[in-house]
Amino acid sequence: GCQAVPHLAVDLQKLDCDFYAFSGHKMLGPTGIGVLWGKHQILEQLPPFLYGGDMISAVTIESTSFNVIPRRFEAGTPNVSGGIGLGAATEYLSKIGMDEIRSHEKKLLSYAMERMSELKGVTLYGCPDVDRRSGVFSFNVDNVHPHDVAQVLDDRGIAVRSGDHCGQPFMKELGIRGAVRASFYLYNTTDEIDALIQGLLRVKEIFA
Repeated sequence: GCQAVPHLAVDLQKLDCDFYAFSGHKMLGPTGIGVLWGKHQILEQLPPFLYGGDMISAVTIESTSFNVIPRRFEAGTPNVSGGIGLGAATEYLSKIGMDEIRSHEKKLLSYAMERMSELKGVTLYGCPDVDRRSGVFSFNVDNVHPHDVAQVLDDRGIAVRSGDHCGQPFMKELGIRGAVRASFYLYNTTDEIDALIQGLLRVKEIFA
């Protein structure tokens, strides 16, 4: 859910999943807070995994009765500021509209993939259909380590992530050491994509 909720409208009733999780910081909220949604009948079967204040309704030496859902899973002092920040981020995205955000991202992705295709020696990973992508894409420059690509881009004020992206088995399956990942969101522009392309041209010059 982390790469879906910030980018498009999600209907959990249609998905009919047992659980759905997403983080706050990927949707412009603070770090350290997220959401776990679950079907009530399944949550009822799960024992608490975190113990502390307010997660029980009654306790004796012999037995314990857990509190109602979700309180049984939210022991101790809650992350009040995180909750307020996540709520504000949710309201902000809702005011913009998820369809508007999705449309903007698709335009950026289409433009980025078109510009990337002009570069020789650059491999772009993932589905070529922008309707099946979020605002994230990974790539490699031939014969240049992803960390070196990221360093050159960083020197030009372009922020990307490089490495295995917490997916070493997948990288092994692709037969690569890692990749560079660029992310687009509602605040990005085509001018910034042009800057990325210029940065990659500089990478190719340096490591030619």
